[in-house]
Amino acid sequence: MMTVADSPTRMVSPAQWPLGSWQPDTVVRMFGMRRCGNHAVANWLQRNAPKGQALFFNNCKAARTPFAHHHGVEKNGQRVSRQDSSDLSVLGARMGQGGLMLMSYEDVVPSDHCLSRPVSGDLDETLISADVILLRGFLNWSASLVKKLQRNPDFSLAHRSGVVMRAIDSYRKMLDLAAEADALALVVIDYDQWVKDEAYRAACLGRLGLLVRDNSLGVVQSYGGGSSFDEQASGSAFGLRTDQRWQRMMDDGEYLAILHLAARDEALMRGLSRRYPDDAARLAGLTHHKLIPAEGLLQ
Repeated sequence: MMTVADSPTRMVSPAQWPLGSWQPDTVVRMFGMRRCGNHAVANWLQRNAPKGQALFFNNCKAARTPFAHHHGVEKNGQRVSRQDSSDLSVLGARMGQGGLMLMSYEDVVPSDHCLSRPVSGDLDETLISADVILLRGFLNWSASLVKKLQRNPDFSLAHRSGVVMRAIDSYRKMLDLAAEADALALVVIDYDQWVKDEAYRAACLGRLGLLVRDNSLGVVQSYGGGSSFDEQASGSAFGLRTDQRWQRMMDDGEYLAILHLAARDEALMRGLSRRYPDDAARLAGLTHHKLIPAEGLLQ
């Protein structure tokens, strides 16, 4: 994993760099679990791109080249039609020299990949200026994920529970990566701090070698159905109360059952104790209670 580059991206073969003559100043890869504010942060990074221009490859598929395996492209924060993004050399030709190229990976843990199966396929790793790990506190993240899945009528309880438990294991691995961020040359962005602290956002831009151009929260992004709790939310993202999601799920038995299981995951609890001690302390309180009372079964 590379540190922030000191010089613009070098050109490589067309097979690995299909964007024609366009040469960005900075290339960033971002890894985050769903409902960690991926698209809010991606939009912010684009608004602070060098020379005010950016290309964003959304939700790239792991172990495949991101140029061919993604879920949409944005140019300067605006979605590019499938037709206009079908020929990347033409799209690159429309870009002025410099700027930012951003690739996002959702629910992908980079440490799950290796030299024989690199996370970005055959993309030349020396092109990467910085790798970002996006985190969010466990209680609010898990509440948003459960709420989002509950809104899909095609998902049964068993299906939702399986998705959430697998996601929790990946979330734990992300915590472990963040604990070694300095040694691995990773830039960690904590969504909870990012939302509430303008100075923190500016410091994160500095770590990525980006100048502050627009340090606002921007507008609510519509990807993934937008906010899990506020379906009608649009316009400014200010006031979404993303730090109060778990409180709004305290009467949800499905969510509480998941929290009881999570509280008994020793590896997860160790990671939370390092990064989110308040969440760890709240979860630890659940271990003093039975996971599932047996009385009903014995009647």
